[in-house]
Amino acid sequence: MTYTLTVRREAEFDIDEQYTAYEDKRVGLGHDFVLCIEEALDKLLRNPLIYRKFHQNLRRVSLRRFPYRVMYFVTGQKSLSRRFFMYAKIRAL
Repeated sequence: MTYTLTVRREAEFDIDEQYTAYEDKRVGLGHDFVLCIEEALDKLLRNPLIYRKFHQNLRRVSLRRFPYRVMYFVTGQKSLSRRFFMYAKIRAL
């Protein structure tokens, strides 16, 4: 089954902002961040239903190496993620 991914404009802004912040910390780190996002999106597109629902129809996949999660939901039979959210993980100190 083929799915279509739609990324919200707000998420694109968040990604750009984090890319810049990571590049400011270390050259190449922002690129690594984007690669991890692409890896997570590839996983979603291959099998979006494999990740469990955690709130109504909302699902999530964690980014490797970075403290973020891609939040998404599947609408219809062939439409993946009309929304794309990125939130920082909340960590206890």
